[in-house]
Parts: sequence; structure tokens; C-alpha cells
Amino acid sequence: MTSTQQRAALQRQIWSIANDVRGSVDGWDFKQYVLGTLFYRFISENFASYIEADDDSINYAALADNVITPEIKDDAIKTKGYFIYPSQLFANIAKDANTNESLNTDLAAIFAAIESSANGYPSEPDIKGLFADFDTTSNRLGNTVKDKNTRLAAVLKGVAGLDFGDFEGNHIDLFGDAYEFLISNYAANAGKSGGEFFTPQHVSRLIAQLAMHKQKSVNKIYDPACGSGSLLLQAKKHFDAHIIEDGFWGQEINHTTYNLARMNMFLHNINYDKFNIQLGDTLRDPHFGDDKPFDAIVSNPPYSVKWIGADDPTLINDDRFAPAGVLAPKSKADFAFVLHALSYLSSKGRAAIVCFPGIFYRGGAEAKIRQYLVDNNYVETVISLAPNLFFGTTIAVTILVLSKHKTDTNTQFIDASGLFKKETNTNILTDSHIEQIMQAFDSKANVDHLAKSVPFEQVAANDYNLSVSSYVEAKDNREIVDISQLNAELKTTVAKIDQLRADIDAIVAEIEDEGA
Repeated sequence: MTSTQQRAALQRQIWSIANDVRGSVDGWDFKQYVLGTLFYRFISENFASYIEADDDSINYAALADNVITPEIKDDAIKTKGYFIYPSQLFANIAKDANTNESLNTDLAAIFAAIESSANGYPSEPDIKGLFADFDTTSNRLGNTVKDKNTRLAAVLKGVAGLDFGDFEGNHIDLFGDAYEFLISNYAANAGKSGGEFFTPQHVSRLIAQLAMHKQKSVNKIYDPACGSGSLLLQAKKHFDAHIIEDGFWGQEINHTTYNLARMNMFLHNINYDKFNIQLGDTLRDPHFGDDKPFDAIVSNPPYSVKWIGADDPTLINDDRFAPAGVLAPKSKADFAFVLHALSYLSSKGRAAIVCFPGIFYRGGAEAKIRQYLVDNNYVETVISLAPNLFFGTTIAVTILVLSKHKTDTNTQFIDASGLFKKETNTNILTDSHIEQIMQAFDSKANVDHLAKSVPFEQVAANDYNLSVSSYVEAKDNREIVDISQLNAELKTTVAKIDQLRADIDAIVAEIEDEGA
């Protein structure tokens, strides 16, 4: 099955599940049940595969729970980070789901048992609360136990029907594609913006490649506003052939999305000891201060959100913001995220950050921060993208690439606003679009209407404006009119009209003579 076929089959199955529970579960809530069930199936199959160790004589799902020794359990938790008894496996629960009158409470007990299996082990913080948003006893599933069980069984059966072989052999990002499909179908209806929770895979690929460019190995990859972890995972895909020494690091303020990010790590076979995702406000309560610097930073922070800013007098002395001498405006935290990322960046690394375009030309504190960044030669490239690439917003965003190892003082500007393919309700970047952007980024050559490397003095003289349109001339797509040719055509046309009038006058005169 090709990736296109797999993706279409996945979407059909999810839509089928949605039809089974439609009218009872809000789409935004339904999303959590589908993703949670996908995760439950994956860790069940992954754990069973680990226990069986390619031994065809062992069928873990068919074993009795009481044959599991404490030693087996202890060893498994130390390796996988959690434990699942045979009776708790997704396959065993799904096959009897339609007839299980205590399905909702059984699931709640299983999820609690999986999480608590890590208690006292190094994996405890990575497992704790993973199923917090999968509330099997919620009234959102129905008012009666029977209603709840019917809808839970529909979701379990639907996810069980996804026949893609093993998860590792998939041609698609099963979890990411499911999430993207659910958000694109439900975000608008639910009145919530999916853009703040999910970076589309095609944009993630570009950001990851920018941050990783020409790095043969990195110590750690970090996203200070990691959402569901899609940017970190694209970095993993881009770097599979190389070395990521200390894994994947991120912080997320939204509890639901934080859980999705941790699930996403497990779904991509990143073990608990190879990722560190923390919950909290990156700007006010940053984690990993003792673990920096990071060789690669990728981020799509929320656009122009409010933050405490100058109302907290201690922040101006914070190591992240003090060097710029000014804080980002309270009504627009964009540059606070940028300065945070810069302070966590190593001397050999790059940060690629999706930004709201207004920060590149507005005055006030933002202009002073731009001056700090340019004067200290941290801005490598500014890339303007096409509009409507994200769910929940049509904004044409800009990618800011920061570096602490530039070999000159030029700032590169790339106008990629014309590079997109229209697909359903949003635009996408194709692989060839990404390749075109990366070629321009790598060469730093001036290309008419696409890319320009601008000397420091010119940027400074332009009041440190970093808008791409100020430096890269947009292509004039208006039709070119040849005036001489147009005049000649008009002359011919006028002559034809004059001749036609003369012919008509002659005919009229002839008719009048005949009637006289």
C-alpha cells in the first residue's frame, strides 16, 4: 500500500468512526479519543513485540497474566519505561469491546495501571498522566454507562480496523496524519485554532532542514513551544542517518498538547530515555537552563500572544532578555520567544523559528530587539512563506533563521511567497518547493525575485527593517504590453472599421437609389 493509499484509508476509517459517534461527542473532544486509542494500540503492539523478541513460539497476547514474574516486569519497565499485562493489551480489549458491559471502567483501570507501572522508575515523569485526556467515564461519551461503552467500542473497533501492518513499516506518519486530518476537519467547527497546536508536516520538514543544515551531528534538538512534537519528529526523520547524541527536548504550556507530544515520541519509537518533554510556561518558567546549549532549535511559537513582560521587573535582568536591553511588548511576546531560543543556542548550531511577519518591521521595543540581533550578527536568513499554510490562520508567516557562527555580516532574505500548491482548504509546500528554498539558503546567491544577501550597512540604514519585501523585489506578473505593436494593431483595426463604414454607406446609398 502506497503512502497516498495509506493516508486515504486512514482518513476513511477515521471518518467512519466519527459517523458512529456523531451527535454525541464534540469533534474537538472526539479527536482526543481517536488519538488516545491509536496510542494505546501502538504501545500495546510495541510492548508485545518487545516481549516476544521475534520468537514465533511466543504469543504474548495469549499468555495468562500470572505467568509474568516480577523479574520480567522489572526488566521490561527498565527498558520500555512501562508495563502492560497480556489481559490489558489493546487487541484483547478491542475484540470483546462490543459485549463488555464494564468497558469504560476497565479501560480507565488499564490506563491507570500502565501509568503507575512506571512509579519509582526513571521513566515515571515521562509516563505519568499520558492518558489524562482519555476520560472513559466522561459524560461527553453519553449519559449512561451503556452509551459510553457503545461509543468507546466504536472507537476501539475502528482503530483496530486500521490494517497497515506494523507501525514501524508504515509509509506515513500515522499519528501525525490522523492529527492533521482531525484538526483540519474539526478546528473551524469547534471555533478553535489548530495552528497553535500543530505545525503541518510539510512546513515542519522545511524548518527541520534549516536548523540541521550541514550539521553532521548534534548534541540535542530543542523546541521551546513544542506543541504535539511535530517539529522535533521531523528533525528525527531528517537526521536518521546521523547522530543525535542526547535526544529530543521540548516544553509546552498546554496540558493536552503536552500529553500528545509525549505520546508522539513513543509512537515514533523514541524511548523515554531519549526525550525530555516538560510542561510549563517557557517565558516565565523555562526548563533546561542547566542543559543548554542546544545545537539545533526548531519552533513555531504562538503568534503575538500576551505575556507579563515589563510588569515583571525581574525579567529585564533575565539572562535571556538582558543582552537586548529591552523586553518584547506585553501585547506581543514573539520576540521573547526568539530571544529565549537564541540564549539556548550553541555556537555551532542554528535556530529556525516561525514568526508573525509584523515583528520584522514594527517600531518600538521590537525595532530595538531587531537592532540587537543584526548588530551582533545573529540573523542568518529571513524567509517569507506563502499564505494559508497553517490550519486556523491564513497569515503568510515568516521563518527567522538564527546562527552564532556566520562567516560574514550579510543578512539573507528569501521570498518564498510564490512557492505553494493549492490543496483543498489550505496551501502546501511540495518537496520541490522545499528543495528550492534550501538551495537558495545554502548558496546565499542573489536570485532575482527570490533571494538576496544584504550587507549589514544597508540593513542598518533601513532602520533595521527585516521584512523580505524591503529587499527582494517581487516579480511583476502583469502582462507586458508592446506599445508599438498595439498602435499598429489599432491602426489596422481603425482602417478595417473605416472600410466597413464605407461599405455600409455604399449599400445604404444603393438601397435609397433603388427606392427613389
